Amino acid sequence: MNKNIKSTNIDLTPAISEYLDNRLSAFDKFIKEDGASVCQVEVGKTSKRHKSGDFFRAEVNLTISGVNFYAVSEKDDLYAAIDEVKDEILYQITSQKDKNQTLMRKGALMVKNTIRGWNDWRKK
Repeated sequence: MNKNIKSTNIDLTPAISEYLDNRLSAFDKFIKEDGASVCQVEVGKTSKRHKSGDFFRAEVNLTISGVNFYAVSEKDDLYAAIDEVKDEILYQITSQKDKNQTLMRKGALMVKNTIRGWNDWRKK
């Protein structure tokens, strides 16, 4: 997986970079080894003037086999924003996976019922 990390209005320290790598490793079990996965991450402050409030921002844009997943979070703590974005992306990935499995099962059931109907018709 190709990772592009961008920081806005903050310095990307080794601690933040390591924390991001640790959290983004949760996506690895959903990614195939075909090399077509891209993860773009942007972390930073929304502005330099604010002293209080939700001004840390984390944004993740993940592409896995042509399917895009996107999440944004603004929190008063950068690490909390990163955790929330990770959880949202994981939710989207598992939701998409469940939808695909449901569609495959419906299709397989339709084929099975069609074959049953065809066999019943042939017996008559």
